[in-house]
Amino acid sequence: MDAPFIPAAEVDRLVAAGVRLVGVDFGNVDDTDDLARPAHTGLLEAGIPIVENLRGLDRLPRDGFVFSAPPIAIVRGAAFPVRAFAEVP
Repeated sequence: MDAPFIPAAEVDRLVAAGVRLVGVDFGNVDDTDDLARPAHTGLLEAGIPIVENLRGLDRLPRDGFVFSAPPIAIVRGAAFPVRAFAEVP
């Protein structure tokens, strides 16, 4: 399958840049053929949450908005749905 993903070298750059959250408009930050899952592993180990399958990102301003993705209460979950939204003044 030819789907977008975040390469391991880019994960290192994101961590080094001190990003606080990674949100993408595609289904998986990792190459699904790579079972090591370097994007999930690198980002989550650095304490950086991941939000996948977002839409409408092209309609957001470059800055000046508040993004929220409140999760449901879950214990020891690996993946879960959120209701992601942006508040634009």
